[in-house]
Amino acid sequence: MVVLNGPAHDDLDQLFRALADRTRRDIVAHALAGEEASVSTLAARYRMSFAAVQKHVAVLERARLVSKLALGRERIVQGNPQRLAQARSALVELESIWLNRFSQIDDVLLIKPSAKGK
Repeated sequence: MVVLNGPAHDDLDQLFRALADRTRRDIVAHALAGEEASVSTLAARYRMSFAAVQKHVAVLERARLVSKLALGRERIVQGNPQRLAQARSALVELESIWLNRFSQIDDVLLIKPSAKGK
């Protein structure tokens, strides 16, 4: 097994860790759907404390999936579609690697009989 390291992979780790939580994925989905909402409005959607929602938003901010815009006393959460596109790109790349490996396995398993046997 090959484990890749480096800043780019650390960045992807942070991105996928942020997306690993159901509540955070829901926050990102709402933010990307154009449903800009304050952290207070988001907190009302979930059965958890304001502080817990605030922590989820902070994780998403560190992963650059959302940003907060100050609007008076409110902090409006906005989605970052480019960042989500990076996650998709990484998954497409992994899918390509696995499809190539499956193709190689098929080639090995479907070896044509040699002409010597005739």
